[in-house]
Amino acid sequence: MIYDFEYDAQGVPDEREEAPVTVPGERPGKIIAIHLSYASRADQRGRRPAAPSYFFKPASSVGVTGGSVERPAGTELLAFEGEIALIIGTAARRVTLADAWDHVGWVTASNDLGLYDLRANDRGSNVRSKGGDGYTPLGPEFIDARSVAPDALRVRAWVNGELRQDDTTAGLIFPLTQLVADLSQHFTLEPGDVILTGTPAGSSVIVPGDVVEVEVDAPDAPGAPTSGRLVTTVVQGEVPFDAELGSLPAVDDLQRTEAWGSPEEAGLAPPSDDSALSPELRAKLMEAPTAGLSAQLRKRGHHSCFIDGVKANIAGTKIVGTAKTLRFVPFREDLFTTHGGGYNAQKRAFDAVNEGEIIVIEARGDASTGTLGDILALRAMARGAAGVVTDGGVRDFDAVAEIGLPVFSKGAHPSVLGRKHVPWDFDVTIACGGTSVQPGDIIVGDSDGVIVIPPSLAEQVADDALAQEVEDAWIAEQVAAGNPVDGLFPMNAEWRARYEAETGTR
Repeated sequence: MIYDFEYDAQGVPDEREEAPVTVPGERPGKIIAIHLSYASRADQRGRRPAAPSYFFKPASSVGVTGGSVERPAGTELLAFEGEIALIIGTAARRVTLADAWDHVGWVTASNDLGLYDLRANDRGSNVRSKGGDGYTPLGPEFIDARSVAPDALRVRAWVNGELRQDDTTAGLIFPLTQLVADLSQHFTLEPGDVILTGTPAGSSVIVPGDVVEVEVDAPDAPGAPTSGRLVTTVVQGEVPFDAELGSLPAVDDLQRTEAWGSPEEAGLAPPSDDSALSPELRAKLMEAPTAGLSAQLRKRGHHSCFIDGVKANIAGTKIVGTAKTLRFVPFREDLFTTHGGGYNAQKRAFDAVNEGEIIVIEARGDASTGTLGDILALRAMARGAAGVVTDGGVRDFDAVAEIGLPVFSKGAHPSVLGRKHVPWDFDVTIACGGTSVQPGDIIVGDSDGVIVIPPSLAEQVADDALAQEVEDAWIAEQVAAGNPVDGLFPMNAEWRARYEAETGTR
């Protein structure tokens, strides 16, 4: 359905200087898509992954420009995602970053369509939510990868002529070459395979009658090569899903918020300018290290801001969000009988967490039992949680990490609920890792640990921490140049005057 190449005995396509042409019936062997790759999208979600994670889409989902995509009967949350698609030109197995781009044959536009009504059913696999017929349109033109630089591509998307997405590969968390090299560690990328490289901020809901256009180009390359506009029209499906065969679509206000991009866009809340964690503040906190933030809190007399003893399950991950608290009390047989079973406080908290929130669990620092496992982690992911912080243990530790949910904990433990804890209450003030946490407190975690910031201080603390980072970088340059730290760190009046003169700050 997409391309028509011939390959020589070494798997190298002939006539690569000629653009591929559309041939009905031809399909890629594999379509691999990345979950989260653009900083703008990650900042919206309040979590930035330390490493790329992926899912597969069926080859039957491929479509072409000018086609239509069906919003199935009984659903409401079909969303578009403009993306850059890479088409493998020569087989790649265990290739290096330096060689990865040589294995990409072409670059084109794609629309990684998804149905949020089925996200919870899929539990993170995206099999049904993103695997529908026509949910991966590609084209219309194919840019020779040799003619463009992987770090200088642009993707844009329009809905009914209105520009909704506009970003470049400079905004990627993971370079395109890293995706190719990483995937080739695990399996052979074969000629014709497609890699969908993620979508930037701006993805939203589309309805029957809407026309979506996606274009990928390289505006600074010679000739400004472009994919042209990939055009897809949304139509209404007439055949409902059969409850006798499988689970039915279902939506709630969280799925509406995630699909539309915000509660305001979903019509669920009036616009607010006084949110404790605005997108702008979230972006600042994502950039500022916890060490710098904690230093600014200490300057303001806040010394008890650390959640001690917890480490990330995914190395290098960072989380920013508002606290949703869950409290465990010590195990007692009669209390577990009344509060431990059924729809207990633990399950209710994970069912109620909102997008961008971080579930913070009080487990009294006892790591000898699990405070969540893979099922609850999947639920938190489906609800859009930015992460979990617990001063207890985590069961299904590797599975939770594979799901991609950032969790800061005391480590792994195989025990199920009921050994040391009773889930007691949520959305209350708790103690976690030696500090008090209230619902709505701002939580920031990175490789140095996790801190708690009172919402009223967050904006000033973030601004000052970022300013201090600039100052510290300048000091590091002076130390690297051979200057002693005495009088430089911290700066005395002489060094301060030199710093201000050289940087134009005061």
